[in-house]
Amino acid sequence: MDFNIQIHGVINIFGLEFLITDTTVSTWIISGVLIAFALLVRIKSRNFKEVPTGLQNVIEMVIEAFENYLHTTVGGKLMFIGNWFFTVFVFILISNISGLFGLRPPTADWATTVGLAVVTFFLIQIIGIKFRGGEYLTSFIKPYYLSWLFLPINLIGEIARPISLSFRLFGNILAGTVMMTLVYSLMPWFLQIGIPAGLHGFFDLFAGVLQTYIFVTLSLSFIKGAAAVDESPTA
Repeated sequence: MDFNIQIHGVINIFGLEFLITDTTVSTWIISGVLIAFALLVRIKSRNFKEVPTGLQNVIEMVIEAFENYLHTTVGGKLMFIGNWFFTVFVFILISNISGLFGLRPPTADWATTVGLAVVTFFLIQIIGIKFRGGEYLTSFIKPYYLSWLFLPINLIGEIARPISLSFRLFGNILAGTVMMTLVYSLMPWFLQIGIPAGLHGFFDLFAGVLQTYIFVTLSLSFIKGAAAVDESPTA
């Protein structure tokens, strides 16, 4: 695997050029797999039984575990954002561990991680306004007598959130990709059969799961902070 992003072609749409890179190809493959699996689940769900078995049991366990995690992190009033973040969680997780299957992880490209982080940024603003209205907007200029000082500071801090989110995920996954590329390039071929397996387990699997959890948890925490919702279990 090469840690440099290779360009495979160019698509022209209305005079604009769009590069087809390793990230693009990997994203298409991962998205295709997830869509195919979602369609399979949709078809299978028509025959789901009251007592779950097999695939139904696995799906219900995963959804229940994520709902419990979501409720613990943001509370009951923000459960409506669960569909989006479940999708983000699964996409980032599969992207992070896609190196195990010979793909270049899309999350090793900053364009992917910053795109996800920007969506989180806008969700923070939208939900902050939805739950707090004008109070959320005026929070950027408090205390009012020092608004000229705190407004730029608060704006910089708000903009720094998606940047830090994107770089944290991108940096960790890219570092693993670089390390595995160096390992394969420095090892003789007869040592590449078993030794790299343990490194893949750490850089792709362990780090991939951990960084997925961190990205989603921080995103949810930022949104909860903006909404300032009641944290009581009955919320």
